[in-house]
Amino acid sequence: MISSLRPVVVVVGSLHYDIMVDAPDRPRKGETVAGFGWRPKFGGKGGNQAAAAAKAGADVRMVGAVGDDDFGRFLLSNLDAAGVDASRVARIGQQGSGMSVAITDAGGDYGAVIVSGANAATDPENLSDSTLWKGASILALQNEMPEAVNLAAAKAARQVRVPVCLNAAPYRPLADGFAALVDILIVNAIEAEQFCGSPVFDLASARGAAEVLSDRFATVVVTVGGDGVVGVARGQEPTAIPAIPVRVVSTHGAGDVFVGGFATALAAGQAFPDCLRAANQAAAIHVST
Repeated sequence: MISSLRPVVVVVGSLHYDIMVDAPDRPRKGETVAGFGWRPKFGGKGGNQAAAAAKAGADVRMVGAVGDDDFGRFLLSNLDAAGVDASRVARIGQQGSGMSVAITDAGGDYGAVIVSGANAATDPENLSDSTLWKGASILALQNEMPEAVNLAAAKAARQVRVPVCLNAAPYRPLADGFAALVDILIVNAIEAEQFCGSPVFDLASARGAAEVLSDRFATVVVTVGGDGVVGVARGQEPTAIPAIPVRVVSTHGAGDVFVGGFATALAAGQAFPDCLRAANQAAAIHVST
């Protein structure tokens, strides 16, 4: 049962069975690298953000799709263990679940390849269920889902006055009709550069990118990895927060933890700078453990 004291976050997003590979370095084209080990991991930007929001204290309702396979059962089991309401995650027959392979190097950085699988079969009609939006304070979207699904979710949220937060990762151009429904845009340095066309490499350049993007979006957050995060909200002074110094174990999933923490803090009614601080701290804990 949902407690009135906990903010409600709706996540419409991807679910991936991640295969994590540890190696001294990521291979170049045509190169084979001997790794140290591998392990399965619950993932997908949607799933990661849902789990992070639940860990941060939100009641989370997840909308997505998995295949009727072992990967899908693994993903559903992990959503349940994280305390996420997965009753609206469809089970698609004769369709493999989404998956990815991520290689983490000795420095903790990674590269990944994703296969969407059943995620692409998410039915936009499921987003019209009024119970999905009851008491909701924010909708979290990511670009691992088809834009038609994101558009349907954003329209449904707008009808019930629920703010729309888009983590525009991976980068793709946004249709004007969809962008007009996005209240909060969260991007990393690479995605900010792709949107703006100018390099983003520190907090100063991130602030410049955020201010450019604020012409299209009411609130913009640009994360810059080990340098920190910049947020620009209309009517407020820009907020720049340095990264918390930690020993990096792996950066994989850090952006999703940031988004989940930010969405939960915002849904709980915290001030914008405090939301950035809470998300920054959650991401720092994640990369160091």
